[in-house]
Amino acid sequence: MSRFRLYPTPVQHAALLKQCEHARYVWNLALEQWSLWTRDKRATPGYGDQARQLTDARAAFAWLRAGSQTVQQQALRDFDRAAKSFYTGTHRRPTWRRAGVHEGFRIVGGQATRVVKLNRKWAAVNVPKVGWVRFRLSRAVPEARSYRVTCDRSSRWHIAFAAIPVPIPAPGRGEVVGVDRGVAVSAALSTGELLICPGLSQTEHARLKHLQRRLARRRRGSNRRRRVKAAIAKLYARAVDRRKDWVETTSTGLARRFDLIRVEDLRVARLTRRPKAKPDPQQPDRYLPNHRRAKAGLNRGILANG
Repeated sequence: MSRFRLYPTPVQHAALLKQCEHARYVWNLALEQWSLWTRDKRATPGYGDQARQLTDARAAFAWLRAGSQTVQQQALRDFDRAAKSFYTGTHRRPTWRRAGVHEGFRIVGGQATRVVKLNRKWAAVNVPKVGWVRFRLSRAVPEARSYRVTCDRSSRWHIAFAAIPVPIPAPGRGEVVGVDRGVAVSAALSTGELLICPGLSQTEHARLKHLQRRLARRRRGSNRRRRVKAAIAKLYARAVDRRKDWVETTSTGLARRFDLIRVEDLRVARLTRRPKAKPDPQQPDRYLPNHRRAKAGLNRGILANG
């Protein structure tokens, strides 16, 4: 995936959010149909049946018809692929998509994937029902048949073109390195190098604590609470960007320096599970301490190291 930063106008921003809403609605409907299946019922509708149902729904509801049929059909295709991947055991079970968290949609093929270069720094891509949206040319745009438009929690739009990256050639010297992952030290190499993933600075940590205290005092649903949440999201997005850049730079550097890289087979999802509650045998309505606050801090440390 080659990802670029999108810069839509306010009108395009609203139209893109509406497309995300339609894609999320169609995905959740398909997931609901799939989840209602039991052994005493016949098979749930596949992509073909759901596409015909979508056509009937668009004819009945004007708000759904106002969206792009390409986006909505692609949401059904994505769900069908996700369900098949779950049955083959390669991916997890499909989950519900929530507003503000899963904002995005995918476009495949046709004139929609056409990109026009405006100048040395800017280009534009054609999004159905939205028009030409500008994005920053931070690198060369690859040849791709599909792209995905997403919006993160700090309201930043991105476009990712689905293209297979060029493989990095090995140096051919037969060198081997072992990588030990940790919390205090993100990656310790067998060569003696210690690599630490960058995060928020001390000033940014102080501002984050200040904003979290302000958030606790804001009334739910108020505009002030919404603005504080947006400021917190920007800080977290800054940390995520630094972590992603560090991961990509470190992994690419190791691939260029060594022919064989040995890493731990870490199950991060299991490592970061919350501790189970421990019922008190002496008092049925009470629980024993399970050190959940310490485990939550450890989980944050594990995830913050990429």
